[in-house]
Amino acid sequence: MLHALIRPVESSTADVIGTTLAEVIVELDQHRKPGFDLVSAPVRMLKGEAKMEATGTFKRVDGVREIDAEDMTALKAKVPDGWLMLTVRHS
Repeated sequence: MLHALIRPVESSTADVIGTTLAEVIVELDQHRKPGFDLVSAPVRMLKGEAKMEATGTFKRVDGVREIDAEDMTALKAKVPDGWLMLTVRHS
């Protein structure tokens, strides 16, 4: 029997502007939904201004559940659309 952990695949983005990096981080944190982690936030200076802009990318990290099947083909077939197989173990 094979057992797999799966998780929904979902992401979102948010554009923020701040005068300091600390302010940008606070702004990004306010856009983070429960169950999501900030995975990328490139920062760029705004031309002619003392401000910076960042586009934060958030990815879902919660909602993990386990599925079981007799073989890998059957296990892959059980992964719903929009979900990602994280790990597989044999028992």
